[in-house]
Amino acid sequence: MIKKFIRKILGVKDERDPTEPVILGPEQHGIDPKLVSNNAVRVTQTLQEAGFKAFVVGGAVRDLLLGVKPKDFDIATDATPEEVKKLFRRAFIIGRRFQIVHVMFGQDLLEVTTFRGKGSDNAPKDEHGRVLRDNNFGPQHEDAERRDFTINAMYYDPATQSVLDYHGGIEDIRAKVLRIIGQPEARYREDPVRMLRVVRFAAKLQFTIEPATRAPIPVMAPLINNVPAARVFDEMLKLLMSGHALACLKELRSSGLHHGLLPLLDVVLEQPIGMKFVTLALESTDTRVKAGKGVSPGFLFASLLWHQVLEKWNAYRAAGESPIPALHLAADDVLDNQTDNLALQRRIATDMRDIWAMQPRFERRTGKTPYKLLEHPRFRAGFDFLLLRCESGELDAEIGNWWATFYAGDIAERERLVNSARDVQPSSQKKRPRRRGPRRAEGEGGAPVDAPQAASGE
Repeated sequence: MIKKFIRKILGVKDERDPTEPVILGPEQHGIDPKLVSNNAVRVTQTLQEAGFKAFVVGGAVRDLLLGVKPKDFDIATDATPEEVKKLFRRAFIIGRRFQIVHVMFGQDLLEVTTFRGKGSDNAPKDEHGRVLRDNNFGPQHEDAERRDFTINAMYYDPATQSVLDYHGGIEDIRAKVLRIIGQPEARYREDPVRMLRVVRFAAKLQFTIEPATRAPIPVMAPLINNVPAARVFDEMLKLLMSGHALACLKELRSSGLHHGLLPLLDVVLEQPIGMKFVTLALESTDTRVKAGKGVSPGFLFASLLWHQVLEKWNAYRAAGESPIPALHLAADDVLDNQTDNLALQRRIATDMRDIWAMQPRFERRTGKTPYKLLEHPRFRAGFDFLLLRCESGELDAEIGNWWATFYAGDIAERERLVNSARDVQPSSQKKRPRRRGPRRAEGEGGAPVDAPQAASGE
């Protein structure tokens, strides 16, 4: 007792027995059971009735303790994947590195994992120490030890409404501290993606990264290059769509983690217009996420990579290429380069191309071109992108205002705007009239001779 008192006075954290959890009742943890998914309760109840242990685990428990309704619920159990699969009608075993079971209820998907045991020394690893495959199962306390951060290593039992805390996660949540479990260097070497997760959770939760957890990141950041691109892309997408994308990217950059992911940030964020453009794009994304609105990954990555495209576009034009072919060549160069670093899905890359390809067409505001552009399936994304370019100072605000009015206007207003654009169009952009036969009088066989020719819209 005296020893414990002295440790408390000195501010030394109590040594915990990692095999024995602290058990918190409802009056201690304050979780509102109404925030727990009915399907999560159903899964844990089904497993418990079959004689297994089962808990809501990980980020869902963290969010419940913070009073936030989780978006996803993960379940941990001592049942094997095969035993879990037999208990549910729609259950599928997936994964090679770690086997998990997806249990489906309509469109609701829950991940069920078996308690992991201590990693085997014989587990397959790459030359840098990253674990490639490890499906060792074990007791619950070993499962808790294998989780990444203390705040993600707690277990909630909906049946008893109790929380099991093996590593002081509840204390770190109350102190708003992000702390890795175990020896940081070893944990990052096992799975370098944990370094990206540190950044994301710290920015999203507005927690402080514990010094020992932060210290190795700048040195070990290059290990990210050894992780499969698809895994890195998934983590980057979570980071950028967390509602705190701007804070995450600033933390990535300060930690040296953006090299190999988005190395152009160093260039973009040192240019006033580029920095303003990226900042506006990320602030807009964060606002939409916090408001519960959808966010397009294609728009987001198109924004982050735009100034690299713009630089190459200008270089191709300076070399004599026409504007539209030059833009397509620039897009090809950037996407080919980034595909090596980020596993951009084809659908996302297609959306990015569409957004970029629309930009020159916004400068053509005569004839049928504006009407045809309105019909483009990605018009709204391209238009929002144009407004960002105007707001950042890359383009004159007049073109953004014109399109905003045209987009919202009725037929008469749109016709007036097109006519006004024709009147102010620079002479260098006006089409020369074709040579015609003898001039006919107005009204003879069609439109007046000075009627403007319709643009092709392409």
